[in-house]
Amino acid sequence: MSTKKRIKINQLLNSQPSGVVFLSSWLTKQGYSLDLQQRYKKSDWLQSIGTGAMIRSGEKVGYEGAIYALQVQSDSNIHPGGKTALAMQGKAHYLEFSSQKVMIFGGKGEKLPMWFLKYDWGLKVDYHNSSFLPADVGLTSIEFKTFTIKISSAVRAVMECLYLTPKYQELFECYELIEGLNNLRPNLVQNLLEQCTSVKVKRLFMYMAEKANHDWVNYINLEKIDFGKGKRSLVKNGVYIPKYRITVPKELEEDGRTTL
Repeated sequence: MSTKKRIKINQLLNSQPSGVVFLSSWLTKQGYSLDLQQRYKKSDWLQSIGTGAMIRSGEKVGYEGAIYALQVQSDSNIHPGGKTALAMQGKAHYLEFSSQKVMIFGGKGEKLPMWFLKYDWGLKVDYHNSSFLPADVGLTSIEFKTFTIKISSAVRAVMECLYLTPKYQELFECYELIEGLNNLRPNLVQNLLEQCTSVKVKRLFMYMAEKANHDWVNYINLEKIDFGKGKRSLVKNGVYIPKYRITVPKELEEDGRTTL
């Protein structure tokens, strides 16, 4: 390999941190043609993990490195959220949490690439896309050894869990999660509640937060939050909560009273 070619591949390998995926589309924009990418794979500099995605040959890459590529190289809003984001921040350690499953969220219309879905990351990928919250609001950064990715903050993560209730997420578990969030910043909670478009999420969040008796609840201005109109029944034969016009499981309401 000529010195010029060696410099070019070294520039490529040094352009991104170790442990991440290289997107073919991004490489093309950086001046590495598809033919050149093929030569790098034949020369064993890069290894394909599916159509449109590569890693450094011989390197082990986790799903976090793939998330990095989506966020940094393709400007995607896809991020770890829900219980996964809470676990990453040490907010869900007291719940039974499967390390073999990861919850990932994206904006409306965003899809995980097929290479991401087909590659064996060693765990199950549970993906949801929605638009009930703005894509760029309520995120926080978390550092790994060589790179940083954006994940849902604790507030947004709990709201994502509530969004999945009752079909994909148990209401009582959501309450247990909210019980543990006693140090939230009221201004961040206020901002997310005001921008949230899901009536179900907003009503459940405030109902559970008040039931958990958190101090930060006293600083939330409910008049600025649109809780919608009409009643919402989440379960059959449950207990109706007049303030938030929702019907919740009897066990949840009774547990809430005993913790106050």
